[in-house]
Amino acid sequence: MPTPEDDDYWRTYHVTPRYLAGSLGADDDPSLQPFVDLDWPHHHIDDDLGKDVFVSPDGRLRIGFFGDDYILWHIAAYEDPFGPRRWAATFNQNTPPEIVTAFTTAVARDYQQGNDRFLAPLAMRWDEQTRPLTEAGWTRDWGAEIGTVEIIAPDKQAGILLDLRCQDPEDEQCLLWSGPPGWGTRAEATFTTRTPAHLVTATAAAMADPAPVIRYEPSIPRGLRDLVQLTPVEPPPPAKPTPLDVRRTAVTQAVERAFRSASTSPPAVAARARTTLPSPAHSADSPAPQAPQPAVHPNSARPELRR
Repeated sequence: MPTPEDDDYWRTYHVTPRYLAGSLGADDDPSLQPFVDLDWPHHHIDDDLGKDVFVSPDGRLRIGFFGDDYILWHIAAYEDPFGPRRWAATFNQNTPPEIVTAFTTAVARDYQQGNDRFLAPLAMRWDEQTRPLTEAGWTRDWGAEIGTVEIIAPDKQAGILLDLRCQDPEDEQCLLWSGPPGWGTRAEATFTTRTPAHLVTATAAAMADPAPVIRYEPSIPRGLRDLVQLTPVEPPPPAKPTPLDVRRTAVTQAVERAFRSASTSPPAVAARARTTLPSPAHSADSPAPQAPQPAVHPNSARPELRR
């Protein structure tokens, strides 16, 4: 089995279905980015869990990421920042953050539009609320308890449960789930009774999205690895050179050829020989240099010849 020191350990894969891909590390989690983009006040609580809390400027929306807790994400909305909450949504630690991001993006968009749509539930029938799932081939479980509606994925590993009997604002009326039961495998998202229906629909659409998500294999919970399809992420092919790139390469190669040709021409070789060869040293067998002879002036007296 590869270890963190091996390259294969860090190989990335496309994972389908995405609702079984598991969570990500906090550093890679994109779910809070919509509120970072809005520049909302951010509070980091440095306790054992490492909580991060975003609050809208008017205090009517609060989003919490609770570190290593079981329920990682808490989102709550208030008509009055000092009054009771209107609705709440939670996502546990096994929920793929790509699905959470669909919900947080819709909430941030509603708030930015300034029409309080994030507070007013739409008059939407349950079959309209679950339409992204049924259009993706999910089907109703007719064996569900009376007063509830459950829509199940074709692989039986995900579903949505709506309790139409709920009336209390604090009741968890809707549950989106995926994975086998168990602390390390079951992903759950809950929505209280007055959660706007279009926000639930946006989350359901992200669940049914057939597009894969990217994971390291070790990051997928062991209980889910046999239930997903892994396709290695291949590096992209090299970019096709542009006409400008081709011209630049041709010019560079021409300059290099000209330089090599000039460097190997006979005049260049001879010039290097004259300037770089060392002067020969005098050997022991070489004749000693002659002492200079005094010059004879033409007008000097000549010795007389002896008779």
